Amino acid sequence: MAVAVIMPRQGNTVESCIITQWHKKPGDDVAPGDILFSYETDKAAFDEEAKAQGTLLAAFFAEGDDVPCLANVCVIGAPGEDAEAFRPGAAEPAVSTPATPVAPELAPDDGPPAEPHAPATGGEMRISPRARVLAERSGADLSRVMATGPEGRVIARDVQALIDAGLVATPAARGGAAGAEGTGLGGRVTLADLERAAAPAAAPAAPAVEAGAEADSYDEPLSHMRKVIAKSMTASLATMAQLTHNISFDASEVRRMRALFKEKGELFGLERVSINDIVLYAVARTLANPAHCALNAHLIDDGRTMRYFRAVHLGVAVDTERGLMVPTIFHAERMSLREISAEAKRLAQACREGRISPDALRGASFTVSNLGALGIESFTPVINPPQTGILGVCAMRDAVRMRNGQIEVYPSIGLSLTYDHRALDGSPASRFLVDLKANLENFALLLAQ
Repeated sequence: MAVAVIMPRQGNTVESCIITQWHKKPGDDVAPGDILFSYETDKAAFDEEAKAQGTLLAAFFAEGDDVPCLANVCVIGAPGEDAEAFRPGAAEPAVSTPATPVAPELAPDDGPPAEPHAPATGGEMRISPRARVLAERSGADLSRVMATGPEGRVIARDVQALIDAGLVATPAARGGAAGAEGTGLGGRVTLADLERAAAPAAAPAAPAVEAGAEADSYDEPLSHMRKVIAKSMTASLATMAQLTHNISFDASEVRRMRALFKEKGELFGLERVSINDIVLYAVARTLANPAHCALNAHLIDDGRTMRYFRAVHLGVAVDTERGLMVPTIFHAERMSLREISAEAKRLAQACREGRISPDALRGASFTVSNLGALGIESFTPVINPPQTGILGVCAMRDAVRMRNGQIEVYPSIGLSLTYDHRALDGSPASRFLVDLKANLENFALLLAQ
């Protein structure tokens, strides 16, 4: 019996995902555990595995398509079985000459239909993120939209109705929408179709490489995740007044504690605690001090409002093959060192295996990025907006100082704090670093609190 494979909903806030690669094509044999296709949200990348044995009968979307969550993506069954009944939009009833444009079929992510009405005037339009992106790319005239989402919210199907009716704000946008070939549900024009239709004409081909010669360069499109990272980092540097302060601390105490955990920590579940875990613990405890509330905060509303957090939701930068991910350790200030260590490792592993929930990649109030393992001695981390600060942790190295008239060599670790100067000044930022340095240099006492 044929079985449909749907686009999973990766987190409560995800409306759609983009298919990045097909690993199977129609006609291929499929076994449970085989990867069918890869897909991305705006934060993470995933692989979808087959749950059934059979043949891939049909694939309803192409690479690059933006697919609503819970929509049928492909069908697995026995050779010869009919897969068309599973095609998204296949069961749409015929509609006879409606007097007004009809909203397209309800996508699974749109929620229950509400009575259509124009959005309230005189205030900010309530519109879903997916609908906003679709409107911006298509030029849909939102002044004529009929909202059918909950509580008068404009959702993706409302914008799609404008596109289908040709209600676009500019001739250029109208041409782009009309010239796009629909590959979406029921032949509708999707965001991917609009992007393809609006793409500029291809540049003249480069001179052909002589036969037998290998080209000295090659082009490769950015992944969806890389585009999201690029957009976020560009916006961060363009809209914030970022400044970085550097300090170093004597790592003798944390190195001694790490050696103790490694030697005897098995009795207490601490044998896997790393120096990075120790830093995370100290950062969480330091941020919990009300004196540093401006760094445990978001600057929102175009820089007009500070949102202070009573809890420390610690973002931890994780390097993966797909790009940088920043999962969140929620309520880190309440956790023991062992709990922070376990949670940091669990989140990092989930990121690297591509199974992290997008809900775990949101909500951080402050971020820590550790490049010490790569030998980096100093760097300028970039803030993840709307956060007001990020801490860079550098490599341990030997430093020299004078003590009691004698030259002394000691282990040192550098810390680089980038903060948003709109949210706080240099003195409070420096005091945070001074307090963090004291907590790390006296870590045993910090644990005893």
